[in-house]
Amino acid sequence: MRRLQPSGAGPLAWCGILLATTLALFLFQHLLWLVLPFLFGLIAYYFLYPPVQRLVFAGFSQEAAANITVGAFALLLIVCFALMLPWFAAHAVSVQDTGQRYLQGGLTLLNETLRALEAQSRFMRDAHVADAVSSGIARAGEGFAQERLPALMLGVAAWLPSFLLAPFLAYFFLRDGRRFQRFLARAVPNAYFERTLHLLYEVDRTTRAYFQGLIKLTVLDAACLAIGLWLIGLSSPLMLGLITAVLAWVPYVGSILGCAVVVMVAATDFPGSPGVAYAAVGLFVFVRLLDDFVFMPLTIGRSLKMHPLVTVLMIFVGGAVAGVAGLLLVLPLLGVVMVIGETASIVAADPRLRARHAHARRLRLQSVTRDLG
Repeated sequence: MRRLQPSGAGPLAWCGILLATTLALFLFQHLLWLVLPFLFGLIAYYFLYPPVQRLVFAGFSQEAAANITVGAFALLLIVCFALMLPWFAAHAVSVQDTGQRYLQGGLTLLNETLRALEAQSRFMRDAHVADAVSSGIARAGEGFAQERLPALMLGVAAWLPSFLLAPFLAYFFLRDGRRFQRFLARAVPNAYFERTLHLLYEVDRTTRAYFQGLIKLTVLDAACLAIGLWLIGLSSPLMLGLITAVLAWVPYVGSILGCAVVVMVAATDFPGSPGVAYAAVGLFVFVRLLDDFVFMPLTIGRSLKMHPLVTVLMIFVGGAVAGVAGLLLVLPLLGVVMVIGETASIVAADPRLRARHAHARRLRLQSVTRDLG
């Protein structure tokens, strides 16, 4: 009689997967100094993995291929930095002036909008909302420059050494990744060896699929935003769309920051036409809805083989549990935990694997106690 194989995790296993993901997010929130460099190291690893594989197929050892690839990539970064540094030094003042001009344009738009609302609302006019907001922004800007900016710079300086771990992690992933997989496989009983190899493969496939889905999502966002900004009439729509799409890697927070940048550009380039800035806000709201309910489930969610409902709900759970870090980590973490949980549930529900393991233990016990009778 043919033995039936379990098709996947059941409701109890999925409850454990979601609970484990939530607990891991809560824990990672307190270990961001290690989690974020590890995440950036994984991104660099999957970016550099194809050329390493080509070198291995060409006859190089894994260590030599990793050394050549990482060395060439580091040399390319150094050359690009050396070429771009004079340009940044020459345009540093103009870039700062441009940023201040765009910021002033955004503040002017905000003030004009509040004045228009005051003209329509007696309550807002009596409360002097526009004057209160303007004075509050001025005080906040002065307080930020005097109090929070030095603390922010010190925080960035304190985090910088941990981010330097990312290239080292990527290098050792490329050089010793297979060795680490063999090390894990040797620690597993022989009865579960095939399932363990499958688990390692699926974890690697899941993380790779997440980053591939992230690239697809970035392309879709950049294309939609660029077309919309071009229809609105803003200059350099492709560049603005690409910048805001990359900022959207951090869900919600990045989109809000990108929307603020585009609105400031629109308010500065079209000072007498606030409708352009309002149209940009409407465009970002529309693309945000497409992201949450169409693009993200079809790209990242489909790459991770998740149901769209689970994808959307876990994004909200990640933000509620771990804030911005949770928004950034929830989907790749859920994908990995899902693979581990489904594999563990299949193994636990397979009586033949358990019988093979018990039989192997009996044979091992007989072999070591044969001469003790």
